[in-house]
Order: sequence, then structure tokens, then C-alpha cells
Amino acid sequence: MTEQTSTPTSTTTSTPSPANRGPRGGNTALGGGVASSTPLQTEHGTTTIADGVVAKIAGIAAGDVAGVYALGGGAARAFGALRERIPGGTTNHAQGISVEVGEQEAAIDVDLVAEYGVSVVDLAEGVRRNIITSVERMTGLRVIEVNITVNDVHLPQDDPQPEPEPQPRVA
Repeated sequence: MTEQTSTPTSTTTSTPSPANRGPRGGNTALGGGVASSTPLQTEHGTTTIADGVVAKIAGIAAGDVAGVYALGGGAARAFGALRERIPGGTTNHAQGISVEVGEQEAAIDVDLVAEYGVSVVDLAEGVRRNIITSVERMTGLRVIEVNITVNDVHLPQDDPQPEPEPQPRVA
């Protein structure tokens, strides 16, 4: 595929290599994300990315970081657990995530529960880095901030203990 760039005095043609092409065919920045010059509005049309798409990407990216026990505050986690028990219910990957999406930028807020023993500072930095990388790579939006609130720390003894199998009354 060939790209043409026009200026008032000249026209240049370049063929990007597959190694430096972004998800929509644009050139990527050195960090592997989509360069900020890749617009969501082009001469061929406009791409609109819904808040829910960014929230889902951010939720999956946050959950992939070791040390994150769950996303969301207490009420959100309780509602999510109830929803998952209903037949046909699905996991809400955007639970605990709120986003604000502009034309070319996104701001993300994350509520999470950390595993006991994990450095909260290192965890927050890892979550922030993973979210920024994933959202920028997949959407082309520039993430301007990721605010993280650690609502709780999960203790191993907080896990529900499995109930013992009932003994049969007859042999």
C-alpha cells in the first residue's frame, strides 16, 4: 500500500513497512503506539470510538496485571457477581472503569482491589502502563491520564471456603 502526502510545492510517496504500521494502517510512533498524527477524522470519513469500547479495553488491560484481584468498588463487585450467576449472564469487563473520550484523547479512572502483599505503588504503575499501551495501540486515542483508586486489599483468608461434600445417608 502506498501513501501520498501533498504539500503546496511537492508530492512525496512512501511505502511504510509492515513493522511500522499501526492498527489502521497509519505509521506508528517509536513506542509501538499509534502516533498522535494519526487522525480519527480523515478525508475519507470519521471514526468514532464509544466510551464503552475504551472502558472495556482498559478493564481487560487492568485485569491482566498480576496483583489485581478485582475491578470496581464493593457495590459494583457485588452486582457483577450476581450478574455472572444468572444463566446467560456475562462478565462486565468495564466494571470499575470510567472513561471520558474526546476527539483524539481519553482520560480513564480505575477502581480496583489489590492482592495482599503486592506493592500498591508498583501495581498502580503497572496498571497505568498496561492501560495506556493497550488503549493507544487499539484505538489511536492519546491517553492523557489514568487515575487509579485502590478500594481494598484482598486477603487470602477472605476467599470463601468450599463446602464439604454431604455424606450420603444411605449406602
